[in-house]
Amino acid sequence: ELHTCQKLQQSTFRGLIPVGPQSSKLTRRNNYFPNASPYQLWSRSFASDNGDKFEAVVPFMGESVTDGTLANFLKKPGDRVEADEAIAQIETDKVTIDVSSPEAGVIEKFIASEGDTVTPGTIVAIVSKSAAPAETHVAPSEEAPQKESPPVKAEEKSPKAEEKPTKVEPPKKQAPKPTPSKTSPTEPQLPPKERERRVPMPRLRKRIANRLKDSQNTFAMLTTFNEVDMTNLMKLRSDYKDEFVKKHGVKLGLMSCFVKAAVSGLQNQPIVNAVIDGDDIIYRDYVDVSVAVGTSKGLVVPVIRDADTMNFADIEKGINNLAKKATEGALSIDEMAGGTFTISNGGVYGSLISTPIINPPQSAILGMHSIVQRPVVVDGSILARPMMYLALTYDHRLIDGREAVY
Repeated sequence: ELHTCQKLQQSTFRGLIPVGPQSSKLTRRNNYFPNASPYQLWSRSFASDNGDKFEAVVPFMGESVTDGTLANFLKKPGDRVEADEAIAQIETDKVTIDVSSPEAGVIEKFIASEGDTVTPGTIVAIVSKSAAPAETHVAPSEEAPQKESPPVKAEEKSPKAEEKPTKVEPPKKQAPKPTPSKTSPTEPQLPPKERERRVPMPRLRKRIANRLKDSQNTFAMLTTFNEVDMTNLMKLRSDYKDEFVKKHGVKLGLMSCFVKAAVSGLQNQPIVNAVIDGDDIIYRDYVDVSVAVGTSKGLVVPVIRDADTMNFADIEKGINNLAKKATEGALSIDEMAGGTFTISNGGVYGSLISTPIINPPQSAILGMHSIVQRPVVVDGSILARPMMYLALTYDHRLIDGREAVY
């Protein structure tokens, strides 16, 4: 078996099994992978003949993701890393994926560069188990130029510093030109070029842009509005919040209440939970609610599966777990795939009213907004009540106004 493994290591399946010191630890499942995905092999480390150097490769990124962009390196050549420690990040259309070190050691060199398009199995870095960290060599080299530089460069910099003001004076005289004043004050004036920045658009933002534009081009979107008096719901939270936390270990939020209400509404109007597929209509007898979460990198929409079978506590736990993963960039592609209906809460940012855009391949999206005290007529009296506007955007090709308002 050992001889066979060494043969395999030298062939095109060299990433399958590390040889050298680890060869004595081989088990039967290391020899053959009849049922495993080929992508799983790519995520395994490769060792040289002496078992000292390993290759960190791009892992399997999901069935629907074929490539990604090497966004940035988290380490530098010469840095010490532990096994499974992230050394780089791959940005895909949906999620950010870490490239981890296969073994503990020192990063010898990077094979790929930032901005490169990579696929599963692409070698990103070489990790050596015997190399010494570069920190011990960097300190002396940094100190040497610092000692030599002061006597020579101090004199050289002073005349240069004196020359710069003379070069800067002419632009100051040219700045107040009469030509800009002749232009119409209503015309927008572009900022100077030196104050502009051009950066590549992240893949996630590209994906969001394409999906939203596809949604706009595909659906006959129409939005219906209503308002909700939140008095009873807020009283419910106030009365049971302590008991709820004590029993379930999670706070009772508004989102779980709206998810439950949406489930009830979708079961009452199944067409809103359906979707057009070619010349057919697909009715879905389950409710997977997508919850829009804003992150620093863009909008992600993780899915609460089988929300129609969950209680308030299960929904709150699911939302908290997904929101935490979204903030940390740890959402998997499976956690964002599918969904039959979306809820977006713009109220957390202070939005009073909006028209949300449908998240394909769904047919409707509910927009929540900020809660504002407004005067409302209740039983002939004008009272101040906590009110929220709700907006439901729906595909008018499939859903009529009657079903949408219901």
